[in-house]
Amino acid sequence: MLDEKQTRKAILDARKMVEEVAKADGNEAETRRRIERIFESILGYDVFKHISREHAVHGVGDTEYCDFAIQIENGATSKPVILVEIKRVNVDLLTKHMKQTSSYAINVGCEWAILTNGREWRLYHISFGQPPEVTMLANWDLMKDNPADLVDKFGLISYKEIKKDTLSHLWQKSNVLSPQNMLRAVLSEEALNLYRRELKKVTKVTVTPEEIVGAVRRLLNESAMTEMEKIRICLPEKRVVTRKTAKTDTCECDI
Repeated sequence: MLDEKQTRKAILDARKMVEEVAKADGNEAETRRRIERIFESILGYDVFKHISREHAVHGVGDTEYCDFAIQIENGATSKPVILVEIKRVNVDLLTKHMKQTSSYAINVGCEWAILTNGREWRLYHISFGQPPEVTMLANWDLMKDNPADLVDKFGLISYKEIKKDTLSHLWQKSNVLSPQNMLRAVLSEEALNLYRRELKKVTKVTVTPEEIVGAVRRLLNESAMTEMEKIRICLPEKRVVTRKTAKTDTCECDI
């Protein structure tokens, strides 16, 4: 297994290799050979044992073939852990390529898929709901990104990490830190109370929970705004003071 220094060297060698095939405007088969070399030299796979080439995908129509299927366990019944779809080195990766790649993974029942042209690498997760959801978990550029960053990104799909099922843990963490979960935490009753106290401490001005929610809304982009609409916001308790006694009313409302 390569250490970090050896991996950096292997990445720089791979960059040069892909740059050469790009200058020659290599076809898909030539691109595929370089990518196979990357799986061997950087990622630590045994290309004869772990990579199934032209993996048959049986969908609704005719049988199609995905370029690579990565399999850790041997056996006729073992499913691929990652499907890899390859495009020619000088072809930009487009939405239609992502749809093709994800459809292969869905038909095979594979949770992970990679789309690459040797230069760009995109890692997708497929959630098998109704309908299935496809999420790009990571992407990197072999030609442009810093080698130190590439060590980490390629490490995600290395044989060592796939064997440890690291991607599943990464996916769980990304779900915990999803925009909806983060907004739910940011706009919780406890958080709104904390913001009020901190703002009062810093500015000497008292603001209401509703005003804080409005300020947060103004900070968000369109995508985050859409997520915010899905969340029920529970405002902190509002104290109503009468002449005889102080009464506490609970206020719950959607904003």
